[in-house]
Amino acid sequence: MNTRNLVIENLKKEIANFKKTSSVQKVGVVTEVFDGIVRVSGLSDIKSSEMVTFPNGVTGVALNLEEDFVGIIVLGEYNNIKEGDEVKATGKILEVGVGEALIGRVVNALALPIDGAGAIKSSAMYPVERVASGVITRQGVDQPVQTGIKAIDALVPIGRGQRELIIGDRQTGKTAIAIDAILNQKGQNMKCVYVAIGQKDSKLRKIETRLREGGAMEYTTIVSAGASDPSALAYIAPYTGVAIAEYFMDKGEDVLIIYDDLSKHAVAYREISLLLRRPPGREAYPGDVFYLHSRLLERACRKNKDYGGGSITALPIIETQAGDISAYIPTNVISITDGQIFLETDLFYKGIRPAINVGFSVSRVGGTCQIKAMKKVAGTLKLDLAQFRELEAFSQFGSDLDEATKATIERGRRAVELLKQPQYSPVVVEHQVVALYALVKGYLDDIAVTKISEFETGLIEYAENNAKTFMKQVREKRIWEDDGEAEIKTAIADFKKMFV
Repeated sequence: MNTRNLVIENLKKEIANFKKTSSVQKVGVVTEVFDGIVRVSGLSDIKSSEMVTFPNGVTGVALNLEEDFVGIIVLGEYNNIKEGDEVKATGKILEVGVGEALIGRVVNALALPIDGAGAIKSSAMYPVERVASGVITRQGVDQPVQTGIKAIDALVPIGRGQRELIIGDRQTGKTAIAIDAILNQKGQNMKCVYVAIGQKDSKLRKIETRLREGGAMEYTTIVSAGASDPSALAYIAPYTGVAIAEYFMDKGEDVLIIYDDLSKHAVAYREISLLLRRPPGREAYPGDVFYLHSRLLERACRKNKDYGGGSITALPIIETQAGDISAYIPTNVISITDGQIFLETDLFYKGIRPAINVGFSVSRVGGTCQIKAMKKVAGTLKLDLAQFRELEAFSQFGSDLDEATKATIERGRRAVELLKQPQYSPVVVEHQVVALYALVKGYLDDIAVTKISEFETGLIEYAENNAKTFMKQVREKRIWEDDGEAEIKTAIADFKKMFV
């Protein structure tokens, strides 16, 4: 009996030890491989967006959970994966490394360095897919994001926590606006994330060089899924970018994120979806393509003080075909965002750059996020410009115009000229206010249109030296007082005499 009891006790210990040391692994088998998509059987209890590993160490993500198979997108080289390979589930939802160490770096869609500057030591791991902040945690948008572009800061202002779409045909200056906005954040206490989706390596290198030359890489991270990368990485890239941004927002900081561009992102998702045999709908996009972008852009918000007070401002870019904003993807993203900056090809070729169409461009936050000084000078400017466009078209018929109409057209021409701006030369807000003050108060009415740019440059330089009180009030108090206004009026009048 003693021997029997001893054997039973030993068996119980062995079973207990086996339970402690063993771990059950979820394993499946590859049944089909094509174009970066793998179909696997056997992973019956895997979760959506769960990471899996293949024998060659490549990572994949479960996207389609079917009755008999799991559709997995491969995040890397898929040519070495073959039928019959074992696939192991990790139990983890796809996540990427985030933290201060990513600032100044160029990373791929998995937040791994591709700039040759060594490894990145992440502070934390954030899931790429995350539920957007709830309404209770948010607060209204009333703090400006100064882009340094006169036409935007005056006519379609952007606030911290807003989602403002940049839309237009190819080669109309969409990326230039986004890069100018990043360059202008120097000293504005704002982190920046630039997500390049499907861009050529040469274009990305130019952008990186421009940002480094402007000192912007000190507060910027570039996330790149290049034109030669698989569609899976192009699909993941924007979510990785917003995960990096959320780390800083959770710390109470403000972040500006650029998605360049979501048209290519939608095309990458369409490619993946059709390979996964999801039913195509309008323009061959799957039905959930709206949800693809809405769950991405909803993560941009401004949190209230109880939840850290940080914000993410999103500037998604969409490319149109022949100015058609009624296409599927443009209408989707317009309905998700809080306004759009519409760039028109005709204006671009006329030399009006940035080529912003004032009639189609709108900010649903509006003057709420403008500083008071800007609101005061730009209040009626948008309406005046829209009126000028109609009168200008009418005047082409050669009919006689009354004096008031002629004055409106002349003022409009000077406004258009004043709002022109070279690429990569953002203007600080106090300089914008000086130029627009001179316009709306009629000081430019008798200056030749061809001389407006020269006049503006000289006036700003003169005002910096001779209207210091006005400049200081706008810079620090965000509005001018009576003594400051008297000073700027004198400065403009004196400079005008010298200029003429």
